Amino acid sequence: MDVRAAQGTRDQLLAENATLRAELSALKGDVFDASDIGFCIIEVRFDASGMADNYRFLSVNRAFEKHTGLAHAEGRWIREMVPDHDEHWFDVYGQVARTGEPVQFESEARALGRYFMVQAARIGAPELHRISVLFTDITERRAAERALEQSERHWRGLFEHFDEAFALAEVIRDEDGQAVDWRFLDVNPACCRVFERPAEAVRARTLRELFPNLAPGWVTDAARVAESGQSMPFIRPLDDVRRWYEGRLHPLPADRFMVIFQDVSELRRAAQRREGLLHLSDRLRVMEEPDDIAAVAAEILGNVLEANRAGYCLIGGAPGRVEVQRDWTSDGRTSLVGLHDLRQLGTFVDDLFAGETIAVSDVQAEPRIPLPGRFEPFQVRAFLNVPLMEGDHLVALMFADSRHPRGWSREDIEFTRELGERTRTAIERRRAEHQLQQLNARLEQLVAERTRELLRSEEQLRQSQKMEAVGQLTGGIAHDFNNLLTGISGSLELLQSRIAQGRTQDLDRYINAAQGASRRAAALTHRLLAFSRRQTLAPKPTRVNRLVKGMEELISRTVGPSVSIISDLSTDLWSVLIDPHQLENALLNLCINARDAMPDGGTLTISSRNRQIDERGAKAFDLAAGEYVALAVSDTGTGMAPEVAAKAFEPFFTTKPIGMGTGLGLSMIYGFIRQSGGQARIHSEPGRGCVVTLYLPRHLGEVHDTPTVPTGAPPRAELGETVLIVDDEPTVRIMVTEVLEDLGYHAVEAGDGRAGLQILNSSLEIDLLITDVGLPGGMNGRQMADAARVRRPDLKVLFITGYAESSVFENGPVQDGMHVLTKPFSVDSLARRIRDLIETTVP
Repeated sequence: MDVRAAQGTRDQLLAENATLRAELSALKGDVFDASDIGFCIIEVRFDASGMADNYRFLSVNRAFEKHTGLAHAEGRWIREMVPDHDEHWFDVYGQVARTGEPVQFESEARALGRYFMVQAARIGAPELHRISVLFTDITERRAAERALEQSERHWRGLFEHFDEAFALAEVIRDEDGQAVDWRFLDVNPACCRVFERPAEAVRARTLRELFPNLAPGWVTDAARVAESGQSMPFIRPLDDVRRWYEGRLHPLPADRFMVIFQDVSELRRAAQRREGLLHLSDRLRVMEEPDDIAAVAAEILGNVLEANRAGYCLIGGAPGRVEVQRDWTSDGRTSLVGLHDLRQLGTFVDDLFAGETIAVSDVQAEPRIPLPGRFEPFQVRAFLNVPLMEGDHLVALMFADSRHPRGWSREDIEFTRELGERTRTAIERRRAEHQLQQLNARLEQLVAERTRELLRSEEQLRQSQKMEAVGQLTGGIAHDFNNLLTGISGSLELLQSRIAQGRTQDLDRYINAAQGASRRAAALTHRLLAFSRRQTLAPKPTRVNRLVKGMEELISRTVGPSVSIISDLSTDLWSVLIDPHQLENALLNLCINARDAMPDGGTLTISSRNRQIDERGAKAFDLAAGEYVALAVSDTGTGMAPEVAAKAFEPFFTTKPIGMGTGLGLSMIYGFIRQSGGQARIHSEPGRGCVVTLYLPRHLGEVHDTPTVPTGAPPRAELGETVLIVDDEPTVRIMVTEVLEDLGYHAVEAGDGRAGLQILNSSLEIDLLITDVGLPGGMNGRQMADAARVRRPDLKVLFITGYAESSVFENGPVQDGMHVLTKPFSVDSLARRIRDLIETTVP
């Protein structure tokens, strides 16, 4: 075709197109060009075989280019514009042009990269092969649909292959809106496996239809999730088939929800088995009785296996007989404790006694149980017997049973065996321990009896040794007293003889000799009383450092020139409450002992320190916790072995040769310190000297210097002053009475407490009561004084005693106006004490 012809054809087409536009405009007005829907009129061309192979655009609207991306399309053939246009478009348009049947479809134009929704219909004469086409670009929508399809395929794949059970469901409510059930809308294969049902047997079914014995909580929890819009975890059984499930409920719109869960029955049972064994171990630590152990084991077994009964059995003496030692039940059924003959229940007993585990899921279907009715009184449909063997012999067994048919897993059997073996081991251990305890008790009894016999023998030996020591002591004391009595009696006889002869010039010599002997006798008795802790002490606030310094010259002369003396005294030393005279004696004795331990000379150190003793130290020192002054005497002498030092304070113990010591020195010091509320400790090693430390209680009050004893004649009585003397010793009464009368006092005597109390209860004026403590007649001096003070509250009392009897202080410490004077005493000291007491006002 030449150019002119082609131009003519084009002009013709344009003219036709204009005509079509005019027609369409007349039909639709401005809608044709103003619409957002693509529109075109095409003419289909057919090849010689009658197949559509091309089409051209006769007319297009303004939205055409937007939907197709093709510009200046009018009058042009599609293959000219899109050479690789999809063939199926020609087939569809050719079919419409030939048949006149309109079509509506969605199809892809791959060459254009678009997807269209199309409506096509033939217009004009059939032979013109013209088609009107309305189309919309749905590429974006189609992409979204494809993405949605892919997503659905993806999630459906996950849903189908999810390892956990997954279900979609909706809540079913009654007329009042209360949730009564739920309906499954969809389930995945994992859910079907858990339920052991195919999907078609679950979808559209309700939960109660599938599980008539539904456990509580499932429906109410699902309704709560759907109503609140909040997810909820759960772990619970679904029904009474011993299976537990764990998962979460998630809310969906319109009373729907999804549930994701898994079967955790085995995990839970494994945890229960572990916890059961741990619980048994914990309980075994505190249980002593075998029956208690069996009871706990039965309870643990029943709870873990979720059985109705469980127990522990011992094997009886007769074949086939067992003794249920303890059992546990979940529903309060009758206990089986006692003897039972298993042979009456079935032939499985032979296998059991051969060591085979018997696990019966249903007694009515077990061939080894010919008479299952015998189990009905026990309410048993399934049971488990696990034998506990020692070698080839059955010694015990653990059992569990159920009122319903049920299976027993391998794990159930292994747990029962493990629990049973631990239980049997613990029970047998306790029984062995009890037998051992009984044996030990018998042995202890025998040992105690033998020990008592040995102690009696030792006591007899010790008593014999003490008697020997006492004999030695009393022999020495008797020797000393005989010497003293000889001096006293001889002096008195010579005194009497010289007076009878009228020779008075030498009387003082005999009087002084007798007085010296009596003073030495008094010192000897004080030593004996200190040893027995019965001496009458006169504690006073004392400065220990001043006391030590005052004795330095005496100590130096006593230990001799071969011993160097060092004083290491604390400058801020506390004061103590002690009998200073007795402390001086104790210190002097310690220094003499130190000298004797250094026969070749050495160093003697006297030290003083403040000591704070806490509760722990107090227990070690056998003292009350508090503040003390430590006075120590140490030497560089020969020392002592630990076993010798441990006995140093014991009475009669001495390391000196026979005849050189009685063993009363350190024991006297120890008795004095303990009586004063303190403690004495010794530390020594062979060849390294010895340290003796005295712990003296601190005194918190003031310390006053001891006043000087006045000299001159003793003070005399004032007119009318009366003193009552009560003593059971006539010589003491005579001596005191004569002293009183010489001083101008009126003296009244009584020989015992009752006689003295009668005088005190009379109207006689008494200015002072002088009484011994130990009196005959059932009333001692302290009791008499206390009774007299009921009527005479201001009565002044002077106790004269040579023995610190407990009766002096049995009613508490001496009260105001009560004083103690130790026998023997001088006439001068008695006279001055009487005067001081009478002149003192009782508070």
